[in-house]
Order: sequence, then C-alpha cells, then structure tokens
Amino acid sequence: MPAARSIHPAHLTRREALLFEAGVKLGGIFHQYLGIPISGRTAPGLARTIERAVALQPYVVRVRARVDVRRGGRSGTGRFAYRYLTAEMLDVIVVLRDGPTEVEARLAHRADLRFPLMRVVRVRGGRARAGERRQPVRASSGR
Repeated sequence: MPAARSIHPAHLTRREALLFEAGVKLGGIFHQYLGIPISGRTAPGLARTIERAVALQPYVVRVRARVDVRRGGRSGTGRFAYRYLTAEMLDVIVVLRDGPTEVEARLAHRADLRFPLMRVVRVRGGRARAGERRQPVRASSGR
C-alpha cells in the first residue's frame, strides 16, 4: 500500500491518515444506506453488500457489517408493511492498515446515548505525536 503521506498533502502520519479514512468509511455507510427498504430476508444481503463495497476502498483489510431488522419499526400496513434501514439497525466494524499501522473503528447504536456512535476501537503501531496517548488506544465497546 502507498505511504499515507503520498496521498495526504497535509503530511499526516499513517496513524492520522488511517483514523481519518476510518471516519470517512463509517460516515459514508451511515449516510449512504439509511432509509433503504429492507426485510428480514434482505438484511443479510445488504450487510454483505456494504462489506463488499467498503472492502474495495484503500487501506481496508476487514469489514464486518450487521443489520438487525428487529430494531426498526414497520412502515405502512399490509403489502406496504416493510422496514427501512435505521441507524439503530447498523453495527459495522472496519479495520484499516498501512504498513505497520492498523486502525479498527466501529459504527454502532448506543442505547444509553440514543445515538449511532462512530468511534475508534483500537490503534496499533504508528507513532503518536507529542502529548498523545501511546498505542494501543482502546475505546469502550459501549455494548
């Protein structure tokens, strides 16, 4: 993979660039797929589609997407009763790597916050700048 500095003109470290990229990928999933019609039968296919699409992007080494249709309400009645993807249904983990640096980030609904939180789960390798915490950085899973 190319060095992070080669594609980030702000001269970010690999660590900073991967953290940025993880946020872009999770934000893209969140804003691109919300509202799409789904059912218990189609939700696993949508999750696989999200995984395959994100896996095409630079630095991605692993993606795991889950869509829990039980977390959303139905819209309409009768033959018009279907679900649409809501933030509460999504649980996505992405792992990105550039050289020795690896970042894991997650998008998951936090019931206690009533909010779909995107957060850094783990950072391995790379150098922290002065004043930053040393790796690995671990965030609580929130669930």
